[in-house]
Amino acid sequence: MSENTLDKISDLLRRARSAGADAADAVFVSSTAIGAGVRNGVTEELERSETTDLGLRVFSGKKSAIVSTTTLDTARFDGLVEQALAMAQVLPDDQFAGLAEHSLTGTHTTNTLDLADTAEPDANALLARATEGEHAALAIKGVTNSAGSSASFGRTEVILATSQGFLGSYARTSHSTSVCVLAGQGETMQRDYDYSSAVYLSDLTNPTTLGIQAGENAVARLNPTRPRTGRYPVVFHPRIANSFLRHFVGAINGSAIARGTSFLKDKMGQKIFADGITVTDDPTRPRGLRSRPFDGEGTQAAPLTLVENGTLKSWVLDTRSARQLGLTSNGRAARGASSPPGPSATNLAFAAGHLSPSDLMADIKEGLFITEMMGSSINGLTGDYSRGASGFMIRDGQIAEAVAEFTLAGNLLDIFASLVVANDLVFRFGTDAPTLRSDALSVAGA
Repeated sequence: MSENTLDKISDLLRRARSAGADAADAVFVSSTAIGAGVRNGVTEELERSETTDLGLRVFSGKKSAIVSTTTLDTARFDGLVEQALAMAQVLPDDQFAGLAEHSLTGTHTTNTLDLADTAEPDANALLARATEGEHAALAIKGVTNSAGSSASFGRTEVILATSQGFLGSYARTSHSTSVCVLAGQGETMQRDYDYSSAVYLSDLTNPTTLGIQAGENAVARLNPTRPRTGRYPVVFHPRIANSFLRHFVGAINGSAIARGTSFLKDKMGQKIFADGITVTDDPTRPRGLRSRPFDGEGTQAAPLTLVENGTLKSWVLDTRSARQLGLTSNGRAARGASSPPGPSATNLAFAAGHLSPSDLMADIKEGLFITEMMGSSINGLTGDYSRGASGFMIRDGQIAEAVAEFTLAGNLLDIFASLVVANDLVFRFGTDAPTLRSDALSVAGA
């Protein structure tokens, strides 16, 4: 980020204070994205976008307001400040409003998180990567059509400044490839996919590997049956298992806790997972998909243990939700240019267990191995859980025939308490889980 841009953001805050704001902060986000997609060897998508967004938040007493623009034009700064202060005067008081008490100070433009790759593929390179993945998938026996293959690159630069004396910036890059294909014919067709995302191109899974996996996944799902209605041990593939972390982190979001709208609102300090289970959130992971040197309020990034040995240890907090709860922010604020900060996790993960996936299902006489879920009926107040699913039967500890068109149901408190984690954790998605097993789910099938 250029010194000129940093100076402009600092100037905007000076103008806000001079115009009468008690405090202010500003966020500037500049993004470049390139995407390419093919289907059956024909280019279906080729696009490039460049966006800039500037947001100014001002505080006047206990009132606050946010205004945003898509240009960094200093000639418009005074008008932006005037508009923000005028909006603040007509909004109601918010006793929890204000900048973070424990934000950083000084200028922070370097970090050790290794978030910006120098490799910037052009459109031709992206098309070649998408084509390679699709070609590998279509070569798998039984694959009959492509549902599309894509590749993308993005670069985002962030500046955050506060009237407390904080000025920080960082850049991040992202590379991704995805392949989706169909197997079979007519009404018996089955679809499956594979994909990879990484900060560095060198860490991205080879597109041929992705294509082969997508093709094999689709063929394996042919001719599914429906499992009998009943209660079975259920094992979740890692690409699906991470959904339980998303349900969990939504339930410990500080805003939900402060509103009293979470089934975990009274569970702090209690055991909600089994012994040995740990959940962490780590914004400092080098090359992490959601790593950042500071949060959306200028609080320094630091790892956080959410669950230790099965016991809930912390909420996910920004400054406002922390004040509502009489606590201190743990640096989990995220914000856009036109919205206020809100609590949000970063690199969220279960710690790996000790059993292999094979060991996890070895004692299962009859059960389910879930590779895809669709739809969602989650009651945030009660934890009641219901989702459509597909995958494979487990028979005598081995993955067997494909199954589809059934529903898994239970309660997240029971599911969390029953989870057993395998040892195959890989950081692929930003929210990551190893293979998981639960014996607390009912199946509505045939």
